[in-house]
Amino acid sequence: MAREELTRLTGNGNGTCGKDDCPNIYRTASGSFVVQGDVTSTFQPPQGEGLVEIPESVLREAVRALGW
Repeated sequence: MAREELTRLTGNGNGTCGKDDCPNIYRTASGSFVVQGDVTSTFQPPQGEGLVEIPESVLREAVRALGW
């Protein structure tokens, strides 16, 4: 899936972290979510999965964008 196929719910690309390198949440056409953040090694996830850490403010922004 290409980034262009996702709906970006958070961040406007301005500020100190550039256009696409901030923690963000995207929505897919099927209604699932893709999360971009800092890789964390808090614990070992199952094979094929990964862990990322994002700020609470990013989750709050995504909830507002979705109108929840």
